Amino acid sequence: MDTIADTRWTPAEETPRLADPGRTWRRALRRRLLVADAAVVLCWASTALAVGLYLVNGALAAMASPADAVNGLGIVTGLAGTNLILIMVVLAARIPWLDRAVGQDVVMGWHRALGKPVLCLLTAHAVLLTVGYALQDGTSVIAETASFLSVGDLLYAYLAFALLLAVVVTSLIAVRRRFAYELWHVVHLLSYAAVLFALPHQLSVGGVLADGAIQRIYWILLYVAAYAAILWFRIVKPLVGSLRHRFRVTAVERVAADVVSIHLHGRNQERLRVSGGQYANWRFLTARDWWHAHPLSYSALSDDGGVRLTVRLTGSGTRSLSALRPGTPVMVEGPYGLFTKAARTQPSVALMAAGIGVTPIRSMLEELAPAPGEATILLRASDESQLYLWNEMLSLSRRYGADCYADLGSRSTVRAPWLSAVAVQRGVTLESVFPRITDSDLYVCGPSAWTDAVVHDAKRAGLKDPQIHVERFDW
Repeated sequence: MDTIADTRWTPAEETPRLADPGRTWRRALRRRLLVADAAVVLCWASTALAVGLYLVNGALAAMASPADAVNGLGIVTGLAGTNLILIMVVLAARIPWLDRAVGQDVVMGWHRALGKPVLCLLTAHAVLLTVGYALQDGTSVIAETASFLSVGDLLYAYLAFALLLAVVVTSLIAVRRRFAYELWHVVHLLSYAAVLFALPHQLSVGGVLADGAIQRIYWILLYVAAYAAILWFRIVKPLVGSLRHRFRVTAVERVAADVVSIHLHGRNQERLRVSGGQYANWRFLTARDWWHAHPLSYSALSDDGGVRLTVRLTGSGTRSLSALRPGTPVMVEGPYGLFTKAARTQPSVALMAAGIGVTPIRSMLEELAPAPGEATILLRASDESQLYLWNEMLSLSRRYGADCYADLGSRSTVRAPWLSAVAVQRGVTLESVFPRITDSDLYVCGPSAWTDAVVHDAKRAGLKDPQIHVERFDW
């Protein structure tokens, strides 16, 4: 086994270069920036439209007293918050063209970034309206709250707010790590119910969205569009695709003490348009697992309709997968991700994986089929028992003339925490492992902390964002 702790580094041979790699990555960057800018503009434009429709329909003229002004501001924050949460619903719909443009991880990053602003706006909405109506009625805030709770539609609104609060709090990283994925996922699904619970009070209380008003038509269309996206892309399309492909488990293979490979076979696999490195959400239809969608990367693809998933058994939701029986039907939603050869912008390729992060690296390497000397691979593990699929990676690297190294041992606590302490002591760096790193596309897959450390060093070495491709296994 070649390890970076006992390898003497020498300059690698030059590989053929793309005609203009700089032009290629600049084009990739412009595409991502264009989509990101368009998303920001649409977000602000829809929010401005929602608030503007309210203001131009007599709201400003009606603010004749301090109480009216406070109530008006409360309505504005409520409209803005609700508009943003519907945008969050659309972002969670896994719309294919968004995934192809910027990647699902970026889209879900936008989704998470809106969570706190939404909570702040809706909190301000509740507080301002309570204070405004208390001033208007000459009562206390507590008495006004009790009065609100006696109105049926407002009771649903309070319930919606409580559900959203639970979703946002459990999504905080410090809190989320204390939950099993399955429990967190169930709590997160409550956000869809929360948005619907809030709808009745918008249509019936206060007259802002009175019957016949243009605002009412706008908001109903917005709700329909958001939930239609969820219904089509998260339910109907995966169901139709699963019926078309009819994947079934053919075998479960033990790879290591805590890792298994699940072999599946289906029909019309070419219509899935899967690329090595991508992942999909898999739902194994057993009495125990049918309700739980597992985001798993393809570790191998075949031309005869077969695919392989390699999964680490880390929790109750994944441990049950080792007991899957041949013939078990499987639903699939996807594929997703830009962690593919299509994202390449440079003449060389650097592939890095930690632990089970090797799975998308392995399938992508096989599809990439690099020319001799074009690719370098580094697999990171605490010990040999966590060096998953090593023999396969070594075989593929020899087939394609790629350098493949393992970095074993406890991680460094001094510098370059993505390396082992032994490797750091021997002076190993990103540049010594990958001599052509600045002319390479870097593909990284592993835990967030490890991945962040790699990306940090890559940017210090001079890599641009379009050269860095990341797949995280954290949720």
